[in-house]
Amino acid sequence: MTVGGAVREGVETASSGGRARGVLARCGLATRGLLYVLIGVIAVRVAFGVSGGGEADRTGALQELAEKPFGGVLVWAVGIGLVCMTLWRLSEAALGAAGPDGDKPGKRLAAFARAVFYGVAAFSVLSFAAGTGGGQSGDEQSRDVTARALDVPGGPWWVAIVGLGIAIGGVVIAVQAARRTFRKHLAMGRQPEGVRKAVEVLGVVGGIARGAVFAAAGAFAVHAALSYDPAKAKGVDDTLRAFAQTPAGPWLLVVIAVGLVLFGLFSWAMACWRRV
Repeated sequence: MTVGGAVREGVETASSGGRARGVLARCGLATRGLLYVLIGVIAVRVAFGVSGGGEADRTGALQELAEKPFGGVLVWAVGIGLVCMTLWRLSEAALGAAGPDGDKPGKRLAAFARAVFYGVAAFSVLSFAAGTGGGQSGDEQSRDVTARALDVPGGPWWVAIVGLGIAIGGVVIAVQAARRTFRKHLAMGRQPEGVRKAVEVLGVVGGIARGAVFAAAGAFAVHAALSYDPAKAKGVDDTLRAFAQTPAGPWLLVVIAVGLVLFGLFSWAMACWRRV
């Protein structure tokens, strides 16, 4: 093989790998968007006391999908989409993410942590689709996992550390959204200014709402560790309902719920224009 042929083969391989990564990323982001839109809509129903509002978490979103025409196919599609998200994040951990600082160890470690998170979510969704599990609500799962963790040696410390990490992660998500750091990941130079501004609003409001949910869930986990009471741990549904119990009442939950819907829309925008 000539040198020119080897170069061309290498470029074609890299291009093919880039296209594959792009497909994985866009499928995963579109799936994430769907789940957040559904969770946000369910949370709005909860805030207004709509009968049959369901659980405002991933399980509730899956049950909502399963009740639609071709619901079983849709649930399988969500599971496959989350597998795509997992593989994309694993590729970032192994090969580095897009951008000038994508090769930094911190970025790779964060990508691996996201891959683990989405891998667990994908397993849960596929189990739900296959009818072999995954029917527990997020609240029940949180309490069960916390109860088991508290019983191991040093359990309260581990639960507190994990909870603190989730809470800090939520704060970071909200701060990064407010600072619009997501703009460096978007390739929207050819889009009208109005479209770019709209996507920024979705990213800021949606990201802050998402960060608030993570921060609150982490704080509840720390509370469970300090009180040695797994019932204090809350999944997404109970965390969202807790916003309605603040002095602001159900309206704070409405704000957070609408923010989650906007984050879902932002995820769809990312599926279209994210640099991968």
